[in-house]
Formats: sequence, C-alpha cells, structure tokens
Amino acid sequence: MLLRSFASLLVVSSSFALGQSFLAASDTAPTSEPKKPISFDLSAIDTTADPCTDFYQYACGNWKKNNPIPADQTRWGRFNELAERNNYLLYADLKAAADAPKTPLQKKYGDYFAACMNTEMADKLGAKPIQPWLTQVGGLKDKKELAALVAEMHQHGVAAFYRLGSDQDQKDSTKQIADLGQGGLALPDRDYYLNTDERSVKIREQYVEHVTKMFVLLGDSAEVAATEAKNVMEVETTLAKGSMPRVEMRDPHNVYHILTIAELEGLTPQYGWKIYLAANQLSSLKTLNVSQPEYFKTLNAVIAGESVPALKSYLRWNVLHSSAGELSDPFVTENFNFFAATMGGQKEQTPRWKRCTSATDRALGEAVGQDWVSRNFPPAAKQNMEGLVDALTKSLAADIQGLDWMSSATKVEAEKKLDAFRRKIGYPETWRDYSKFEVKRDDRIGNSARSAYFNRRRILDRIGKPVNEKEWGMTPPTVNASYNPAMNDINFPAGILQPPFYDFKIDPAVNFGAIGVVIGHEMTHGFDDEGSQFDAQGNVRMWWTPEDRKEFDKRTDCEVKEYDGFEVASGQKLNGKLTLGENTADNGGLHIAYAALLSVLAKDGIDPQSKIDGYTPAQRYFLGFGQVWCENTREQTARMRAKTDPHSSGQWRTNGSVQNFDEFGKAFGCKVGQPMMPTNSCRVW
Repeated sequence: MLLRSFASLLVVSSSFALGQSFLAASDTAPTSEPKKPISFDLSAIDTTADPCTDFYQYACGNWKKNNPIPADQTRWGRFNELAERNNYLLYADLKAAADAPKTPLQKKYGDYFAACMNTEMADKLGAKPIQPWLTQVGGLKDKKELAALVAEMHQHGVAAFYRLGSDQDQKDSTKQIADLGQGGLALPDRDYYLNTDERSVKIREQYVEHVTKMFVLLGDSAEVAATEAKNVMEVETTLAKGSMPRVEMRDPHNVYHILTIAELEGLTPQYGWKIYLAANQLSSLKTLNVSQPEYFKTLNAVIAGESVPALKSYLRWNVLHSSAGELSDPFVTENFNFFAATMGGQKEQTPRWKRCTSATDRALGEAVGQDWVSRNFPPAAKQNMEGLVDALTKSLAADIQGLDWMSSATKVEAEKKLDAFRRKIGYPETWRDYSKFEVKRDDRIGNSARSAYFNRRRILDRIGKPVNEKEWGMTPPTVNASYNPAMNDINFPAGILQPPFYDFKIDPAVNFGAIGVVIGHEMTHGFDDEGSQFDAQGNVRMWWTPEDRKEFDKRTDCEVKEYDGFEVASGQKLNGKLTLGENTADNGGLHIAYAALLSVLAKDGIDPQSKIDGYTPAQRYFLGFGQVWCENTREQTARMRAKTDPHSSGQWRTNGSVQNFDEFGKAFGCKVGQPMMPTNSCRVW
C-alpha cells in the first residue's frame, strides 16, 4: 500500500446544548475551503535541473521551494494537500451534524465531534476522566490480578504489554482465528530502546523526562514521578529486547505459530491467560496464532522479575499515554512537545478541529463516509476507475507472460492469482452498523473508550466465523490505497480518487502516471517478496518452482542493495529490506501502468510524439508520477521514517523507480551512464 503496508493520505461561532463554546479562541476554525490540488502542475517543474541527473528535482523542485512545511505538520506533500482538503470537507459535514443533525446517524457522529471539540470541559476536568482507570491500577496488589486488569484495559483502548485481535488463517484464508502479538512500547520502534548511537541515547533521556513530567501533571511529586518514569523505561526496554525486528516480521512464516492455550501458558506461566481470555469472551478458544512466541517468554520474565510497584508504574503510564491527547491542555501540550516536536520536528500543535475531524473519522468513519461520498465521489468517477483497473490488469497479465526468467508453470499460478484479485473501489457495498456504539455529547474520554470497545468486539467476534470479503479497512475519505494478501484484494478509497491522483477530465498520460501507477503498485504487491508467498486464495503456499523463486530472490536482492544506498538525512540511509515490498511495488507499478498507457494511446490513435504544454505523453506520464511524490520532510521525521516506515521517501520512490526503467531515459533523451539511466539497473516486474 502507499502509506502503510498490509503486506502497507470560516470562523465558526456556535453553542452546544451544554453551553460550551464550539471552538476555543486559540483554535480558530478554517476560514475557507482549501484549494483543490491539480493533476499536472507546470509551475512545480524546475527547468534548471537536468531530468537525467535528478528527475525528482526536475519534477518537484519548484513545488518544494514554494511549499514549505506548515508549522502544524512534520511532512508536507501532495498526499497532504489532498488530505487537508478532504479533511476540511469532512469537517464541514461534522460541524453541520454537530449544530443541526438531520438523521440519527448524523446526531451520533455530530455528538462525537462536539465532545471532542469541547476544550472548556476538557480543561475543567483535567485528569478526572481517567481517574477510575488509575484507581483500578493503583489497587493492584498481586501479580495474579494482572491478567484481569490488562483485559479491562485492552477492551477500552489501553494497549499495555501486547495486542490481541483476529486475522485470517495463513493456511486456510476462509477461517478467522485469534492472533496474539507483541506490543506495549510507546516509542516508535524497538531500536529506539536498544540503539547506542548518541541520538538514540539522547531520545531515551528526553523520553524519561517526558514521562516524568506527565506523572507530575497527574499530581505525583517530582521524586515519585522520576521513580515511576525509571520503572516505565526499564519495563519497556526489556520488552523491546524481546520484540521481533520489523524486517523479520515481513516474512509471514516468522509470524505464524498456532499454539494451544496450554502451550501459550507454557510460554508465560506467570500470567493468567485463561482469566484474560474469559474476560474477552473467549473462554472456549482452543488455539490461536502467537505471532512472536519469544516475545511472550520475555513478557513472562518482566512479570516475574519486576516488582508490583514497577508494573503499576508501567500500567499507569499506559493509561495516561493512551488518553494524553484528549485531556486538559497541560497534558495535550506536554504530549505534543515530546511525540510531535521532539520526535517529529513539528513546530506547532495541529489545530483542534483537524484532530477532532480525524478522531471522528477513526471512530465512525463509515457513518461519516456515507454523507461524504454522496457529495464528493460521483458515480462516473467510480465507473472510470473500473476501466483503469481493467487496463492495468491486462497490462500486468502481459508483463507476466513476457518474463524471460519465469517458467510456464509459475506463470500459470501467477495468472490464477491475478484473475482472482478482488476490487474495492470508492466505498463499501454495505455500511457498518453503529447502532450498538453509544456516544455522549459531554463525555470525550468515554466516547473514545466505548469506540475502542465497539471495535474490539467487532474484531474479536469474527473469530470462528466466515470471512467477510466485503469489509473495508479504510474509511472513504482516506488518501491511501492498499493490497491485502490474505484477501487478495486491492483497495482504493474515494479519498485518493481525486486530483492530483485521479482526474478523468485530464489526458490519459497524467492519469496513468498518477492513479495508474497507484493501481499497478497495489497489484504488484500481490507479487512482492511478501505477497508472492500467498496464493490466489490468500493462503501462504509456495506456488513457485524452486528455480523461479531463486531468480525472483536474485532480482529483489538487487533492489535491497540499491535502496540501501539512498540517503534521506545526513548519515541516515534507507533500509532496503524494510522497504523492499514497497520498492518492488513502486517499480512494478511504473512499468505496467506505462504499458497500459501505450495500449490506450494506440487504441485512441494518439500520436506518441504529440505534445501538451510542451511535453510528450511519455514525459507527461513520468511527470504525473513524479509529482505525486513531491514533498518536504522535517529531518527528525525523515530519520524516524527510515527506521519505521516500509515506504521509501518521495525522492527515492521517484528516482529509484525511474532509474530502473529504460523508457524513462528514452522519454527524456538521457544517455546510458547518467544517474537516471545507469548501466546496471534492477527489475523484478
């Protein structure tokens, strides 16, 4: 997917019924609708740059110069432009529903948004909304009570120690099984606890200072808060040591271990798993997938080795951290200061209306999405998108047939998988039912907890039931796309089917360079290093001949080494193994979308040498692709993403892909040996 891979974008013044102002004076609402992004931006092009030396600079140089990162952002790119506009349109719907709802569903999501926007009440209550949870943690006297307490916390959105959910069985994708995995860390990745470089050590020191300040805000003395923060760091560091690295989790075989409950208890004998499962209405569960068994041995060591006070410090922190952004201003500010400013380089807090719009979308996305889609995604757009997917499917099929390194036997299996792709375009066929989700206009923290409970029950209730092939994982306004290997489906929410990604009024070259490559990207995920291990039915099965798999691995190894050399900040390079799936999808998408474009040009009788705005269709195709990835990123965020994000930065998603595609060099008259047309390049698909 584009941003996160499976295998993964008016001054208001009114009053609420409770007499609270809709917006705090310091949190001004938007004064106008953000301008709609355009699909092809001539002004973004830096004609002083040589496209054969640095195509990204050529395609995006002026855009980068003219679009500095807003103070409330850590990264600003074309995705953000569209997401900001989508969020504004969503905000307008939410505000209207909060002020004058016309349906029961609008009343529900309007009240959720209203409660979130009520800064006066949040500041008045301080930490009182989470006090019942803190009291419950404070009452922990014996480690035998831990499982019941954690079960309660998990059900209401406090993610301590580990995660429990449901997933499709890798060996039988028609089955939904329980899935247990590592978790419980507040920093972005295990490496932040374990790396010994100067920057990592400094971040750990700042993290402990942050946790200390948060405990002081709760009312602890400075001395007690410091002790608690030390306990938190000690527990989390031990958990980090037992956590599986991100790169290893990319291999589905590494995260598939079906165990009985007795075997799970053997991994963590100090923990009451039967108590925990019973509290989650899973007493009858016989087996489950334990994604990282070694982690649960580590969890056992933590429970056995840490004192009850230390464990209570860790649990108190989880309660506080999970709700910090929803409490009074001192908590919100300190939470921002560390996680956004220190970790990401963000200069100013994101305005509350944006935060509450996003929060409501997360909680009630398919309720809000129904109204959003009706106004922002016409039927014609969906119909045209279907045509584009058809074109890309034919192109990928031809690409598979033309591979000189793949045998006929494997090609047959690959075509079966391609033919079985499910499509999800725009929005769900059936909208989610929120009737059992209670929303209160005066209870922001309670709404979040009930949302967590509603979604957790929805996920856990899947266990043992048939797979719902039509269920969506993203909300309609989302600017993103995805491929799910277990479902073998490609997903394109209405949110991304807008300019600059998709505009059915513009020439096909730009559309194929933008949304066409997105479609090809998601399709290629079915055949990247991870997706290629799943068959047409979504089961993990080796459908390749051994010889073909060796040839495939040889080609992906080329990409790993290539992207390992790309630098995103001084001394900070990409991790070619972490980003391998996305890099393969970027490169494959660029190839097959280009082939699809050539077929359309031939069918429509368009001269490949004709020009629009001085550029041929091929050049507009590559510019349409490159301009999707125009972005500016704060250094802290660039470094963090290099460690945690399976996607390369915009610069290398662009240059890394075009330098592996000879047709780019031909389109811009490059010579072999120039940076964008190297002598040796990598190609998988």
